[in-house]
Amino acid sequence: MSDNPVLLAEERTEFGKGAARRARRAAKVPTVLYGHGAEPRHLDVPEHDLFLIVRGTKNALVELKIAGKTQLALVKDVQVHPVRRNILHADFLAVKAGEKVDVEVPVVVTGEPVPGTVHSLEEFTIAVKAPATAIPESLEVSIEGIEAGSAVRVADLALPSGVEVELDAETVIVSVQEAAAEEEAEATEETTEEAAE
Repeated sequence: MSDNPVLLAEERTEFGKGAARRARRAAKVPTVLYGHGAEPRHLDVPEHDLFLIVRGTKNALVELKIAGKTQLALVKDVQVHPVRRNILHADFLAVKAGEKVDVEVPVVVTGEPVPGTVHSLEEFTIAVKAPATAIPESLEVSIEGIEAGSAVRVADLALPSGVEVELDAETVIVSVQEAAAEEEAEATEETTEEAAE
């Protein structure tokens, strides 16, 4: 039995704004399933179920039940209403259990650098190629005890098994500077902005 959440999906036969509005009134989200060289399939899925799956997670893997058949899919894009925050549309990418997919994974910084220093996150997400069924939720970067003038690069990452980074190995993810130097740089930036106004 799979641990992936299941979404009951219905094939959509009507298209356009009117059809999308009707789907949303029925608490469903218009979605598109694409991938593996097949024609895109237009589906409607229950909004609440989709919301629970994508809430607080990136790169959610789901099982779409379509007319009695199951399709493994990755949630690739979710459009949310700017005010009401309800889901307006979603894109799914059809995947197979053994294949690797290209995804963006968030960076999480752990630990504290040497006292008197501050860190600066240069890459908030990292493009990786990962097994569809084992996409990491995040990539941890430890800055514990790092001194001013140091940096953590892509080459320093401890990657989960089967995960490859698409970025150059020398790309800086987190840099550490002296706190005073950082404050001076900000003050200089503010002065420059004021002079420009």
